[in-house]
Amino acid sequence: MANEPAVSPERADAARNRRLLLAAAKSLIDSQGAAAVTMDAVARAAGVGKGTVFRRFGNRTGLMLALLDHSESDLQQAFLSGPEPLGPGAAPLDRLIAYGRARLKMTVDHLDILLEAGADQPDHLSHPVWAMSTMHVRMLLAELGFAGRLDVTAHAVQAPLMAVTVRHLLDVVGMSPSEIADDWESMVRRLVSGY
Repeated sequence: MANEPAVSPERADAARNRRLLLAAAKSLIDSQGAAAVTMDAVARAAGVGKGTVFRRFGNRTGLMLALLDHSESDLQQAFLSGPEPLGPGAAPLDRLIAYGRARLKMTVDHLDILLEAGADQPDHLSHPVWAMSTMHVRMLLAELGFAGRLDVTAHAVQAPLMAVTVRHLLDVVGMSPSEIADDWESMVRRLVSGY
């Protein structure tokens, strides 16, 4: 359109700063938990001024959401066009299991952020990220021979992978992430074999 301003590409130094800041935030979360992620701490860890963090993300919430968005984009790219078994070409059951394990790993890796961001609030299920995840799971279930709308089944398959469930399984039940993944896979295999 002639009257619309041109979208300028991100400058190289801005892109570098964004990568540094996201890596610093992720490192802080991994070592100290989401509560340790302050704008000051991220700036120090990334070796930039605090103003750079504010200019890039606006506030702490913007930073946390950008970190989630980055990880979610990587996961979506992997299941849409990445290598097997997560990406196209593998058998539907192999893809579903690979997807569930990848989704669980992302949930565990970002658990504090997801819980803090309220990712398991009722409106979370309408969010485009969760809608895409549900569509992907429904597609794989259909390829496995499940018939009908599959909305309830797709949500039921994903429920153990949600942050609030994972937190409960880790902290209350006392399971490890690998135990959760193995139990989830067993559930999916039983569901598919009994269908």
